[in-house]
Amino acid sequence: MLVRLIYASQSSGPITDDLIEAVLAKSKNSNPEAGITGVLCVCQGGVFMQVLEGGREEVNLLYGKVVRDDRHSHVTLLDYVEVTERRFSSWRMGRVDLNKLNGGVILKYSETPQLDPFRLPGSVALAFLEELLDTASIVR
Repeated sequence: MLVRLIYASQSSGPITDDLIEAVLAKSKNSNPEAGITGVLCVCQGGVFMQVLEGGREEVNLLYGKVVRDDRHSHVTLLDYVEVTERRFSSWRMGRVDLNKLNGGVILKYSETPQLDPFRLPGSVALAFLEELLDTASIVR
């Protein structure tokens, strides 16, 4: 059974390019074996939003690791749903730096020009991520 999970979290420390690259490298190495696909969004203020897709057990295990990881705080589940097909199947783990995104895209889904994923309903978070996919805003 395939599932899609979207969560937001606050970084416990500063977010550096090296940290992001290390997280993405680990994801790209371990996710294919686990059948996980998804996208990591980096927001202002050290906030992450991530979508994970894959088998229920594998996604649940990975989310559990995120919740227990001391590099994250305020881990908040935004959406969890069974799906018939993946939406982000091309991405072992894509990346979006929302600080470099056109502000109009953010305002389409957000109350303010700075996206606060903690305030997004799951359906809005998914619509936002799908727009990023459709507009080629996701990078490898």
